[in-house]
Amino acid sequence: MKDDRAKKDEYQKAMAAFGDAIKDFRKGRFDKAADSLRDVITKFPGEREFGDRARVYIAICEERLRGPRETAPLRTFEDHCHAGVFKMNLPENEEALKLFEKASKMKPDAAVAHYLTAAVLVRLARTEEALEELTKAIKLDKFYKILAQNETDFEPIWEDKKFKILTRMS
Repeated sequence: MKDDRAKKDEYQKAMAAFGDAIKDFRKGRFDKAADSLRDVITKFPGEREFGDRARVYIAICEERLRGPRETAPLRTFEDHCHAGVFKMNLPENEEALKLFEKASKMKPDAAVAHYLTAAVLVRLARTEEALEELTKAIKLDKFYKILAQNETDFEPIWEDKKFKILTRMS
């Protein structure tokens, strides 16, 4: 019985220490969190569950403390489009817009760049510009009519009269 109680007490202490370290992690105090997580591993070697989790969080802390990674330079049209979609997903819409605009300059006749530009412009509540870009995309490839009708990025303008006319099935 005493053994079970001691194990439970040890588990509770490990859980509390881990919880305190995670609070620091969530507040962005990665150096303090990493030190606290190392203490969890050292002080509670029998608690593998917390030790394993602590190691994962320590790696994340160390990565964050190193700062932003250098990224490969964007060279191609595809690089700019992929990076733009990545930025949209963060969402860093202004950065995405810059990348799509560069892609459009690289390949002015690529409908996808105009379509992506239109989508991010809708997110930025720049409806008229979005409709201009969507018009370019649809002129280059009719497929974007259908896509825009179903793309949730365009939902804010689905009821817009110009959008309805532009995407009307012919």
